[in-house]
Amino acid sequence: MKTPLSLNLFWRTFVLLALLLSFGILAWVQTLRQLEFEPRAVQAAQQIGSLVNLSRAALRYSDGINRIAVVKTMREEEAVKIVPREPGDKWEAFETDRFTRRVADDLRARLGPSTVVARTVNGMPALWVGFEIDDDPYWMQAEYARVEPLTPGTWVVWVSIALLATVFGSVAIARLINRPLKDLSFAASRIREGEYDSRLDESTITTEIRAVNIGFNRMARELAKVEEERAVMLAGISHDLRTPLARLRLEAEISVADDEARRNMALDIDQLDAIIDKFMDYARPDDPHPVPVDLSSVIEREAAAFRDQSQIRFSLRLPPTLGVLGDDTELGRVFANLFENARRYGRTVETGVAKVKVSHVLAGDTVIITVRDYGQGVPPEKLDQLTTPFFRGDAARTAATGAGLGLAIVKKALQRIDASLELANARDGGLMAHIRLRRA
Repeated sequence: MKTPLSLNLFWRTFVLLALLLSFGILAWVQTLRQLEFEPRAVQAAQQIGSLVNLSRAALRYSDGINRIAVVKTMREEEAVKIVPREPGDKWEAFETDRFTRRVADDLRARLGPSTVVARTVNGMPALWVGFEIDDDPYWMQAEYARVEPLTPGTWVVWVSIALLATVFGSVAIARLINRPLKDLSFAASRIREGEYDSRLDESTITTEIRAVNIGFNRMARELAKVEEERAVMLAGISHDLRTPLARLRLEAEISVADDEARRNMALDIDQLDAIIDKFMDYARPDDPHPVPVDLSSVIEREAAAFRDQSQIRFSLRLPPTLGVLGDDTELGRVFANLFENARRYGRTVETGVAKVKVSHVLAGDTVIITVRDYGQGVPPEKLDQLTTPFFRGDAARTAATGAGLGLAIVKKALQRIDASLELANARDGGLMAHIRLRRA
């Protein structure tokens, strides 16, 4: 199945804001171009018309000698050149687009219908305006920049600056909008990991965010209270059961004459005592500080505790010493529960004996320990539920003794020492537990 495209909330907000502002800028630019078209064309025609009228008046009321001085002064001061228009002059029309057509029409309306507006005369590009002084035709040559509209380069610069400001503005706004949600997501992840001391700001000025933060903090306090009560309850029940179990064991040893019945009662009491230990382990609230531990010796010690080879056999493929960061007691509890889980549920069909292989892989600053049995495995859809307290992975296993806390204890113990657990089925049968630990 193809994975759909996904964006986190920051990028989603940023993209939407950037698109909105970008389309707004483009619409603004287009509107500005339309609005400034008419005034610019009229202003350009007014300037050129004024130059023509001033030139006409100056030349009309000047004698021959002064006329030459006037023409020279206009050329030097205003970059305007007045030359006679000859019958053989070749010129190209000024009108090439909407803007130049509007300028030419406005010039003819101001100077008369006989006015000629050209863009080149005899191959010389400029703004040429043909007019008459006492029936004598003249050309006025001016710079084309006087009527040139804003160039595309100018528009590109303006739009680029506006878009750049849009990008930075969108980043700032998106970050500001998403900061409370990011804090909420981080606090929720801490709650998921069992850290109930997360608190969100209840003094924010946004009413909706303040209401969410107040509700979240109240929920965190209630969860912390429930967790504390649960741990106290489990510890209390486990503690209170020890005394009657001890009395039952003593009475069984004294009062029951039949050896087999006495032995079976002792086994039942041991089983109940082991279940109580499971409850105590799961309810343990303290988090140990990780320290260097020789993992090889821990695994060998816990494997040696299973002495009955008619039920479980080990294959340990570990170096003589393997240093990791953790806690000796917690790691011992982890592997004791994994081995016990394999002894109960990982027996092979042919021999009825659980074969357990323990191997390791070094990956940078991480050690991956794999504990594998060769049993029937677990249905893939139930793998994620195996670490749920009191969950049984298979209906056929309900006949097995236990509280359903073994793998839950393993996961919780690993979390205490900043390690992780991953469960998977082996290709050729059996369950594999991958434990990731930090190297010492």
